Amino acid sequence: MPDRTAPARLLAAAASVIEKWCDGWYLFGAQAVIVWGRPRLTADVDVTVRLRLEDTAGFCHDMQEAGFDLRVRDPEPFLARTRVLPFLHVPTQLPLDVVLAVSGIEDTFIERAVRIEIEGLSVPVTSPEDLIVMKVLAGRPKDLEDVRTVLTERLAKVDIAYIRSVLAILEQALGQNDLLPMLEAEIVRAELLLP
Repeated sequence: MPDRTAPARLLAAAASVIEKWCDGWYLFGAQAVIVWGRPRLTADVDVTVRLRLEDTAGFCHDMQEAGFDLRVRDPEPFLARTRVLPFLHVPTQLPLDVVLAVSGIEDTFIERAVRIEIEGLSVPVTSPEDLIVMKVLAGRPKDLEDVRTVLTERLAKVDIAYIRSVLAILEQALGQNDLLPMLEAEIVRAELLLP
């Protein structure tokens, strides 16, 4: 097997710790866009995990043993504010953001994650539908570009009805009315890019 890329080396190092400490997890963000869409430049890896125990110190210790340093001095206040443990994989110098899942939609995303072979490593990746939901919810220009990329590659394969239903629930829960229109605009843009 050829040498793994830096993101694959990072995932291989993190996976054993995550599997030990977590009931479920998934890769999302730019690395998931690469899986479901097209390659793009990115300098980080994002995962969401469901810890079995509320022992973030123990989890962080095991991550450090696996080659990861925290990027913040005092992780507890940062974690309380963001639900993120920001690591740096020392051998590759790539950042890894570990998002701690809370019950609800993230549990659904964990259950729907799809195991994908990435350079010889089996990794749970958020489904393309759930990735689109996350990216529309984030709503930044880069996120919407990612939505367009995934739709352009997979429009005939993704469950648009599921995406619409989840976004409608989120609109109601968040008191927003812009998520479905953002999705529809990206569907139109993706259709225009199709051959």
